[in-house]
Amino acid sequence: MSIREKLDISAYLVVGPENTKGRPAAPIIQAAVEAGFTCVQIRSKIASARELIELTRQAAEVIAQAGKSDEVALLVDDRLDVILAARKQGVKVDGIHVGQSDIPVEVCREYLGEDSIVGLSARTDELFDYIETADVSRIDYFGAGPLHETMTKPDCGLDQDGKVVTRSFADIAKLAKLSPIPVVVGGGVKLVDIPQLAQTGVHGFFVVTAVSEDDDPHLAAADLVKTWKLYALVEHKN
Repeated sequence: MSIREKLDISAYLVVGPENTKGRPAAPIIQAAVEAGFTCVQIRSKIASARELIELTRQAAEVIAQAGKSDEVALLVDDRLDVILAARKQGVKVDGIHVGQSDIPVEVCREYLGEDSIVGLSARTDELFDYIETADVSRIDYFGAGPLHETMTKPDCGLDQDGKVVTRSFADIAKLAKLSPIPVVVGGGVKLVDIPQLAQTGVHGFFVVTAVSEDDDPHLAAADLVKTWKLYALVEHKN
């Protein structure tokens, strides 16, 4: 079974060199994976292609050393070139995450193959329309948010007037019900949000600074995973 077929987005870390308080990213990724995170996305708007390839290689090594290469998905945000170059060097990269204005999904699928994961961020202001009308046959999951305004990605959730549209838990529950594919929600998510978020029916949460900028990334990641499992299990039993 390919990692695409058993994709788990329940605990999803997004990380890049600008989100680590000047610390190396690899130990933070290691801490998250060891604490039970199931998906890692490399994302940076400031790193060069070579830096991103190297960070992706380090992430793949960390996941392999934890014995989780077949269960923890490693994705790169937006950079098809980085993924192809990393794969050429023998790095195990499982897929890509793109926005609606990035490289088209069908192009990603053509270059990366059917076993690769392709995630998509749907635009906030037209999210519900998109989810109800889009052809999702080539997409593995939707990324949605922000739950809160976030400095990590200040343009996240802008509507056509340039205002930030955050998502209420009621919105997210509606989204989970409407979406034909799994949904992962992020944008300023903190530990205190997890119980309510887990009960909306979405498949997971994504975080950046809640782990990557914490003084103890392993403890922060473990608390998030433990809390998600506790409340998501309750939700799925009901």
